Amino acid sequence: MSPVARTFGTPFIGREDELARLTGVLDRARAGDPRAVLVAGDAGVGKTRTLAEASAHAAATGMTVLTGHCVDLGDVGLPYLPFTEILGVLAADDRFAPAFASHPAVDRLLGTGSGTAPDAGSRLHLFEGMAALLADLADITPLLLVLEDLHWADQSSRDLLRFLLSRGLLQSGAPGAHRLAVFASYRADDLHRRHPLRPLLAELIRLPVVDRLELRPMADAEVARLVRALRTDPLPDAAVRRIVDRAEGNAFYAEELLAALPGDFDPASPGMPSGLADVLLIRIEQLSDTAQQVLRTAAVAGRRVEHDLLRDAVQLPQDELESALREAVGRQLLVPGDDATYSFRHALTREAVYADLLPGERVRLHGTFAKLLAGHGRSAESAAERAHHSRESHDLADALAASLEAADHAQRVGAPAEELRHLETALELWPAVAAGARPQGGDSVTLTLRASAAAAHAGEAHRAVHLTRAALARAGSDADSELAARVRYTLAGNLMRIDSLTAAFTYSSEALDLIPAEPPSYTWVWAAATHVMAARYVGRDEDAERVARQALRTAEELRLADAQADLMISLVGLEAHNRRTPQGRERLGQARELARAVGNIPVEMRALFNLAIGCYESGDLDECLTWVAGGLDRARRAGLLSSPYALELRYLQSLVLYTLGRWDECARAAAEDAERLPAAGGFATGPALYVALARGDEDAADRARAFLDGRFDWMATLIAGVVLTDAAAVRGDAEAAVERVHATIAALTDDAVTERPDVAVRLAALALSAVADTAAELRLTDDMTGARRWAGTATEMVEVARATAAQGKDGSPQGPEGVAWLARAEAEWLRAHAGPDVAAWEKAVAAFGYGDPYELARCRRRLAEALLTADRREEAAEQARAALDTAVRLGAVPLREAVDALVRRGRLAESASGVDRIAVLTAREGDVLRLLARGRTNRQIGEELFITGKTASVHVSNILAKLGAASRTEAVAIAYREGLIAPETAKHRTS
Repeated sequence: MSPVARTFGTPFIGREDELARLTGVLDRARAGDPRAVLVAGDAGVGKTRTLAEASAHAAATGMTVLTGHCVDLGDVGLPYLPFTEILGVLAADDRFAPAFASHPAVDRLLGTGSGTAPDAGSRLHLFEGMAALLADLADITPLLLVLEDLHWADQSSRDLLRFLLSRGLLQSGAPGAHRLAVFASYRADDLHRRHPLRPLLAELIRLPVVDRLELRPMADAEVARLVRALRTDPLPDAAVRRIVDRAEGNAFYAEELLAALPGDFDPASPGMPSGLADVLLIRIEQLSDTAQQVLRTAAVAGRRVEHDLLRDAVQLPQDELESALREAVGRQLLVPGDDATYSFRHALTREAVYADLLPGERVRLHGTFAKLLAGHGRSAESAAERAHHSRESHDLADALAASLEAADHAQRVGAPAEELRHLETALELWPAVAAGARPQGGDSVTLTLRASAAAAHAGEAHRAVHLTRAALARAGSDADSELAARVRYTLAGNLMRIDSLTAAFTYSSEALDLIPAEPPSYTWVWAAATHVMAARYVGRDEDAERVARQALRTAEELRLADAQADLMISLVGLEAHNRRTPQGRERLGQARELARAVGNIPVEMRALFNLAIGCYESGDLDECLTWVAGGLDRARRAGLLSSPYALELRYLQSLVLYTLGRWDECARAAAEDAERLPAAGGFATGPALYVALARGDEDAADRARAFLDGRFDWMATLIAGVVLTDAAAVRGDAEAAVERVHATIAALTDDAVTERPDVAVRLAALALSAVADTAAELRLTDDMTGARRWAGTATEMVEVARATAAQGKDGSPQGPEGVAWLARAEAEWLRAHAGPDVAAWEKAVAAFGYGDPYELARCRRRLAEALLTADRREEAAEQARAALDTAVRLGAVPLREAVDALVRRGRLAESASGVDRIAVLTAREGDVLRLLARGRTNRQIGEELFITGKTASVHVSNILAKLGAASRTEAVAIAYREGLIAPETAKHRTS
């Protein structure tokens, strides 16, 4: 690959502004201000040409330009192809040899790494190695990376690009910032609604270091300039107008129309072709027969073809081949590369030539390329390409063999999505290939199990279940007992990941029945470990403990340390010293060390998750965050941030941040995760909805309701239940709140599990708030019948809370959180029956003191109400003041308004709104206050501070509360009087 991959003989017209933007980025990159630009445009609009001009500018100013291409091979993928292409060029440059030696993780993409299958962490090692290598190279020479045709990129290439752009490689303005720019092009007209590139583009464009440049169709005047510049002899105005009309702003189309124009053009003739394909074919037909043959053969190879491969495929004498190639290059149909390749100048040319091939001709040429790729010592990297050609030539046996080789290669380079696609292709081909022609040593059941493992590794849990069920169907009744057991316990494990717990228990039980415990075996131990987890999920604790202890002894005997660790984790959940206790956490630590020692990262992640959740359940929130951070760091280093336990840890981290009142951190983390999480992991952002609801975001309930769309997800259903129940309670809709409690508990209760989930305590307490409000209102209107009916509903709800708290998920006593929610439920129940009870609310306040400031403030508001009813006004004012301070600090607008209403109603203002209410404003609130002083509206404030109008409204409400002001004007007056804004600021209020 040359520094500038392609040259053009046509003038560069009409893209001066776009080129200026790109060269500006390059000039900044050379100075240490790195950026990336996504270049979008329709086919033929000029993306490649514009990038070539920018690349020429980069090379002329001392940058090293590296270009990687994505290719269209239908449903097969070439993992990391554009990056492999770039690395090949870099590795051939002696200047960079020391840098490559320092980062051996990238050797796998060059075909020089270990031939063994990667461990679970190798994908991240590869990504980190690539980032570190590019950083080191950018210290040697400023770099421009050009990635063309991202719309054809494989998933692994998309994942690597995401990593490189979002993990600091382009960290602008920081010490040691890298002299690097990345330009990536894609066809905008190819991106249908479900195109896999769309989510990545949406994520990348949100990064501050990424810009988007759209190349729109050229203006008619520019097209006319281009057409006239391409001809040395004068062209009639009528011909120019005809080309401009037909080209519709597409530069490539205009060039091809001009090239196809007959020398004796008659402006009155309707003979100019109307379709681009027709234009292209007219140009091809102007070539000699030999050149046409070479082009047709090259079109079957793809957009780009190696010289030697093309030579062997066309089988022409050397002089005839060179003459034909010179003709195609001279007509600007093919472009030579410095790496002994030829590329079609434009993909549309290749597509037109390929589409014009006769069916038999196409099959024959595909077969030729398949045979050539199978020989000559071709590397494993060509297996996917060979599989494509074999399928198109109807050689299904070779297509099967090549697909399996391609899957092996994808596994070696850590590309699970591509591995899955190749394995699924192989599964489709398997029954169509005669038994004697299939690869030796395999069977469809084992192949399907391997595909299910690849799906799980790629984060496609439901696909993994589907494939494992297919393996079960293929195994039938004739499979040997060990294979049959392995299929069933694998299916059980996959079913647990999608919360199908009853079915998981059924299959894990069948697995144990199929294989004896004696003699001891690897398969039995892991079948038992899976069964223990499934049994626990459905409440069969005695069965789980019995099998776990037997399996633990066998694992120790066979020295299966990872199985031993997995079983130890399960047993901690079955013993008195569970994960909430120091003794239980010590055992979990031992299990973690066992798993880490043998490199079983999923089991290690399970141990880390249990350590973190044990701390949360025991109220040790700071220690919980420490374990969460350690677990996520381990997942990040292993490339498993989308794995089940990593997603649970991300949710737990957000939940603890919410609970501790670190709401801005919680919301920020959710915003960062929103585009990165797999669809099944959306629940991890759930606690941010708790923040949004508490801050008065009216859309929070709708966003929570969206969690219930699509396939059932246990955690997503739990989060939606909490938000929707609380939202109904906040708006005073007791009936809706109670209905949501029942619906959520029913959805979260598996057929085989009669116990309610622990969250039922919280749900009942939230609903009881609205129920008690309704009962109190009815008593005030002397509707005693209605009040008694709602008091009965309150009793029903409190019984749900009591029964759930008494049972516990594993029979152990409730932790601090459960105790606090039960105390609140009891206090609300008393309020529904007889009014606010001081002692009950004091108990609730004390219970939430474990570390949940928002719920503590909500209980303090109710305690203030109870104290006011008992005529203990000073104490009521003190509780109201504390609740108000928390509401203002958190930005909890509905709670602040409720406390303000209580203060006004109870005439507590003198006690609760003294000078201590003028709290310190945050830096952002100071900015908002200065704009308030200038008379700005919420919308204008949002525009000036780059925040939403709704967020600006929240800041304004906080300012009013902190200053004790009833209006925006009064707030400005107080701020002026207290010296919070300078006089010169206030003068601009009417500007």
